[in-house]
Formats: sequence, C-alpha cells, structure tokens
Amino acid sequence: MRRYIIAGLVLAVLTTLLVVLSDAFGLDTEGVALLGGALGGALGLVPDRSPAQRAGAFGIGFVAAWIGYALRAAVLPDATAGRAVAVLLVLLACLAVGAGTRGRLPLWATLLGAAAMAGAYETTYSADPTAFLSSSATTATSILVAAGAGFLATSLLGPQVERSRELEREAEHSAPARHAQDDDLSSVMAAQAAETDDAAATGRREASSPRREGPAPFLTLQPRPEA
Repeated sequence: MRRYIIAGLVLAVLTTLLVVLSDAFGLDTEGVALLGGALGGALGLVPDRSPAQRAGAFGIGFVAAWIGYALRAAVLPDATAGRAVAVLLVLLACLAVGAGTRGRLPLWATLLGAAAMAGAYETTYSADPTAFLSSSATTATSILVAAGAGFLATSLLGPQVERSRELEREAEHSAPARHAQDDDLSSVMAAQAAETDDAAATGRREASSPRREGPAPFLTLQPRPEA
C-alpha cells in the first residue's frame, strides 16, 4: 500500500509540473495533463504483463486511433456514417492485436491508448478537419508527454509487479509436481482399498463354504450278557 501512495504522490507532482511548465517549454499540455496523467498512471498501476508490453499495447492503440482520424480526414465522409466506420475499424484493430499476440499485448492497454488519442483530439479535429496533419501532431505530442509522465511515476511499482509474476510462474511450475504427488497418494490409497476388499471377499467365501466333518467313529460291539 505504501508504494501505491508514493506512486500517487509522484504522479500528482509530475502532472502539476506539466501544467505549470507547459508554456515555458512549449509543451501545450495544460488541456491534456489530467487526461494523459490519469491514463498513464492507470497503465503503470495495473499489474498485468510487463511494463514494456503494456506500453507497447498502449502505443499500438494510440497509433490505431490516429490512423482512424487520418481515414476520416482523407477518405471517410464527415458524417455519422464516417465516424461510425472509423470507430469500428479502430476497435477491430485493437482486438486483432490482442488476439494475434494471444494476450501478450493486452487488449485493455490497447484500448487505453486509443482512448487517449480520441479523448485529446476529437474536439480539435471537429473544429477543423482540414488541419489534421498539423493539429494531430501537436495533440499527439502533448498527450504522449502527459501519459508518459503518468506511466513513469506509477512504474515505481514495477519491481513489485514483476515479483508477483515470478510467484505466479513458480506456482505454475510446481503445479505438475503437486499433481504427481497427489496421483501417487491416490494410487497407494487405491491399492490399500483393493487389498482390503480382497481380504473381505476371501473371508466371506470361507464363511459361506460348508465345514468338512472328520471321519465317523468306529462302532464297538459289546457282547450280550448270558442269561
């Protein structure tokens, strides 16, 4: 719990600095600092896969959303149908990455990346779709800086996350040994039960079979007394 508190404090400080120093460094992160910091913080806090895998999935989802806006600007009509097709393609791309990597690049992290780009850029794109190239680059840079700061802050929990993954792998490796021991114990108990059943059956057969009598005693003839 202490590590979570430390990571949250570092996240709060870095996000605040992004807002304060945005103009000084020309980052333009004031409007997306909270969104990017929160998404990056969630990406770093969830103990699922390694930090590199989570960051890679986030980046793929982010790029997929950017391509969706590019299709809207170049090919798709600026109407409800065009927006619906773009959303469908982006979500299918995220799903394909998760399924294609068999979960090594988690789907939730890919969706998080797509949400970061869409949440930061939708209003800007709707205001002027023709300025896609310049406006998307500016927005993408700003949201990635904010999300990277949030991810960096919460990645302080990385060693603890990796330790939990090691414990899971050790448990998986020791599971076959435990199963083998259980099988051996079951075999011994089954053998003992079989011996007990055989002994009981033998006792029942002996009890039900007729007893053999010994030879009849010889009759002794006694002489009659004379009158």
